[in-house]
Amino acid sequence: MEKKIKLLLVEDDQSLGFLMTDFLASKGFDVTLCKDGLAGWKTFNSQTFQFAVLDLMLPGMDGFSLAKKIREKQAEVPIIFVTARSMKEDKIKGFNLGIDDYITKPFDEDELYCRIQAILNRIDSKSATISQKTQIGRYTYEYHNQSLGIDNDSRRLTVKENEVISLLIQNAGQIVKREVILKKIWGTNDYFSGRSLDVYISKLRKYLQNDPSIHIENISKVGFQFKINE
Repeated sequence: MEKKIKLLLVEDDQSLGFLMTDFLASKGFDVTLCKDGLAGWKTFNSQTFQFAVLDLMLPGMDGFSLAKKIREKQAEVPIIFVTARSMKEDKIKGFNLGIDDYITKPFDEDELYCRIQAILNRIDSKSATISQKTQIGRYTYEYHNQSLGIDNDSRRLTVKENEVISLLIQNAGQIVKREVILKKIWGTNDYFSGRSLDVYISKLRKYLQNDPSIHIENISKVGFQFKINE
């Protein structure tokens, strides 16, 4: 990496935390380790981070609450949950909060690195795919700033919200298959990523609701079509 990515790691298992810190540092990340949720939130507020890796079962403030606060403060920061909890409900709750990935302990360190790098690569690969400002109906969309605005109201999109709407806009008027979106953005096509995609589509529809000419149409069992009626 030419420039180190500042990564916040919140893990209450001291031994695992130190191992993960050393490993990620060896891969070129600038890692800050916190041992509880409250310390993680305080640290996030006092510094600028480009990535967050969070445990779920944390003292002081759990990972769900911490992720929600991070999302509210800085929506574009990618978040990965690393946890021993493997219940379907926990994964769905995490994706509903807008996290980017979910890894169940025990895990291979190289897998964690690959998942982090895959998210960063997807962000970088899209940097030149869409112009700085794109007019969609009454909205102004800026990929690089991850922003969607109408009139004087502007919203900062999360990483995945930004990737999904960018892909739909680039293929406006065409059907984009579910599996294409999932493989391209989530890197996988399974139940949890599928549920996550549906959540993001619902959020984007809500964000775009002030212009009735814009539609994200669900093509049953096939995919989605982004349409702007003249």
